[in-house]
Amino acid sequence: MPQTVSFTKGHGTGNDFVLIPDPDGALELSDDQVAVLCDRRFGIGADGILRVVRSSALPEGAGSPDAEWFMDYRNADGSAAEMCGNGIRVFARYLVEVGWADIDAGPLAIGTRAGVKTLTRSDRGFEVDLGAWIVEQDDVLVRARGIGAPRPGLGIDVGNPHVVVALPDHAELEGLDLSVVPQLHPEPPHGANVEFVVPSDPLVHEGVGTIRMRVFERGVGETLSCGTGVAAAALAVRHWAGSAAPDHWTVEVPGGVLGVRMVDGHVLLSGPATLVYSGEVTLA
Repeated sequence: MPQTVSFTKGHGTGNDFVLIPDPDGALELSDDQVAVLCDRRFGIGADGILRVVRSSALPEGAGSPDAEWFMDYRNADGSAAEMCGNGIRVFARYLVEVGWADIDAGPLAIGTRAGVKTLTRSDRGFEVDLGAWIVEQDDVLVRARGIGAPRPGLGIDVGNPHVVVALPDHAELEGLDLSVVPQLHPEPPHGANVEFVVPSDPLVHEGVGTIRMRVFERGVGETLSCGTGVAAAALAVRHWAGSAAPDHWTVEVPGGVLGVRMVDGHVLLSGPATLVYSGEVTLA
């Protein structure tokens, strides 16, 4: 039986999402339904789905008592993902706009598959504390169309897995063909988003590091932006630069500019969150 549901379209620096309010956890979306909703020709079009559900409405152990709301994030192919740095800012913006949360009363806690994340307002829009990160010990060899020989990539986990590859110049970054899936050797157990970065020259200006980045997101393809990927890219370049590297970064992606800072072992991501339009859609 077809079912009609409400939705809101939103984006963070061009990384776009369909938000579906389901506060009581009554909606079950199949992988095929998610893929159709995200299809840019036959659906609404998006990089992923954000189901807005109360933690208390989830099965036991799936939500968190420390966060009223849970971000059920699904990639465009229907697969579940641990976290989304752009998506969670858009999710917070939605909660605030519909009156389900008051971020001005204090940090807003949101549950994710990577744990509870807290958000505050910032000069760029919203800032999310992504928590601690992990630098993997072994390099991953990355093959991508347009860069010739395979390149070493650094594994960075910020709640979801990333592999960051440094490129020597902007021409090589622009020459990448990310319509083809980059190949990782060895392949991480759950796959990974792959970021290709070019540090600025000079790397640091007035205490802030700057880089450019393009990204291939697992389960999606190339996107205009990836929030956790931006954080991973800044962390990787900081790691390569050594002890003199700054703790504040700006990262340019095709969809805009995001801010990253490292504080007390945590990495924080800041940037805009925009709600575009709302409507209804019938699920087949």
